[in-house]
Amino acid sequence: MTTDAPVPAVEPGRRIDTLDELTPEQAQDVLDLIADAARADGMQAVSEQGRLQLRGGRREGVSHLLLTVRGELVGYAQLEDTDPVEAPAAELVVHPAHRGRGHGRALGSALLAATGKRLRVWAHGGKSAARHLSQVLGLTLFRELRQMRRPLTPLDIAEPVLPPGITVRTFVPGQDDAAWLAVNAAAFAHHPEQGALTQRDLDDRKAEPWFDPKGFFLAVRESDGRLVGFHWTKVHAEERLGEVYVVGVSPEAQGSGLGKALTAIGLRHLAAQGLPTAMLYVDADNTAAVRVYEGMGFVTHEVDLMYRSET
Repeated sequence: MTTDAPVPAVEPGRRIDTLDELTPEQAQDVLDLIADAARADGMQAVSEQGRLQLRGGRREGVSHLLLTVRGELVGYAQLEDTDPVEAPAAELVVHPAHRGRGHGRALGSALLAATGKRLRVWAHGGKSAARHLSQVLGLTLFRELRQMRRPLTPLDIAEPVLPPGITVRTFVPGQDDAAWLAVNAAAFAHHPEQGALTQRDLDDRKAEPWFDPKGFFLAVRESDGRLVGFHWTKVHAEERLGEVYVVGVSPEAQGSGLGKALTAIGLRHLAAQGLPTAMLYVDADNTAAVRVYEGMGFVTHEVDLMYRSET
């Protein structure tokens, strides 16, 4: 959620259209708007998942709200209603040149109306204007997602030690898809976004320019070749930033030290690419994971906040 609208004003010619699917031209216009906002704000207002869901046709449970003024796109919101328990989740952004005119409030009100006031909204970076908008909309803080970072030079972490009977290899696209999806779902059964990834979501990511199977590490049992954990790394080439994209361990292997070993293996891979810094995301209330990452030299860089309605 990125918007600077402390004093909303009436904007003649404003219109909000809700669509289940965007044309390629509409999707590109939204991506351009998001990019303009990211350059101004220093962060993305719409997550990677949200940006991927802009393209490739209709997505079940996903809708797009386009806010235009006299035909010009100046605001966007994405609503995802796929969780069987939680309220629908949304992200929204207003173009930097059109803030302070009530567009953020208009999008937020449209989201509340569309969901019967059952809504969760991300405020990436937790900026003050987004916090203010959440208060105006009657939303309360629900979740804190930390972005943590550490330098990769020097990489002063212990040598990774794998549990007995476990080996590590890299991901083979096509061959490992189903096994990875199964382990990811088991490892993140408690996580509303990560645990619900589908083959289409995996294919979206494999098609991205950053995807590199050489940085996607799988932990397998020597006895039967069963996948029991993974560390998928990502490189943000423009920022020269490595990411601990996702680390997962199957329930049967949790508590064995496998997650820490896989994290170290991925960090060594990122450091070998000559990248100066690594980052990761972790929920603030996952205290065990936060302690592990702090023990590996990570510190909080910024936070993303999720707000929700009380109904």
